[in-house]
Amino acid sequence: MVRPSGTSSGTGPVVLAVSGASAQPLAQRALQLLLEAGEAVELVTSRGAIGVWQAELGLRVPSDPDAQEAFWRERTAVSTGQLRCHRWNDQAAGIASGSFKTRGMVILPASMGTVGRIASGVALDLVERAADVHLKEGRPLVICPRETPWSLVHLRNLTALAEAGARIAPPVPAWYHQPQSIEDMVDFLVIRVFDVLGYELGNLRRWQGPPHQPGSPGAPAAGTTSP
Repeated sequence: MVRPSGTSSGTGPVVLAVSGASAQPLAQRALQLLLEAGEAVELVTSRGAIGVWQAELGLRVPSDPDAQEAFWRERTAVSTGQLRCHRWNDQAAGIASGSFKTRGMVILPASMGTVGRIASGVALDLVERAADVHLKEGRPLVICPRETPWSLVHLRNLTALAEAGARIAPPVPAWYHQPQSIEDMVDFLVIRVFDVLGYELGNLRRWQGPPHQPGSPGAPAAGTTSP
């Protein structure tokens, strides 16, 4: 029986993995919010993600772990929390072992190539190996696929991962929190993803029901509209 990857009650750092899909600002904001909250983060950025950061945002993200940590500390302007960066192909890293305790893992964003390899049990880099570890250990694994539309191959791979215990959380925006900017949208997407692991990050206007129910004080009468 598969143990579902739901909200974690465990302790330890969270693994934040970034693959080469087009949603790198989500990963950066997630890292920033986690560190601002004083959380411990094990960060692994795939080789493809480093290329996407360069191509789309003009950022040269270092591959060296120490240089990358300094880069993200400066980029996010956050000195709190704990951050450890890993080289994309370092399969001797702690997070590559089931004996290394974590609170869970989030792949944000997840390319469909990464999804397919994890679903097939193939681990060519540290992102895929760490995901495989979380599945085999029954720990929370949240996968955020950034692709549209989804082909039947994509759907089957995501279904296989869900059956294995992963949570599938595509970064889908909403409007009920009345976003006023792209930054509001980014925060909504990131916070909702980390809700799955039980984190309380940032400030989010959560749904509380319609502002006026029929018959409630201040609600317009039937057949009328508000001014």
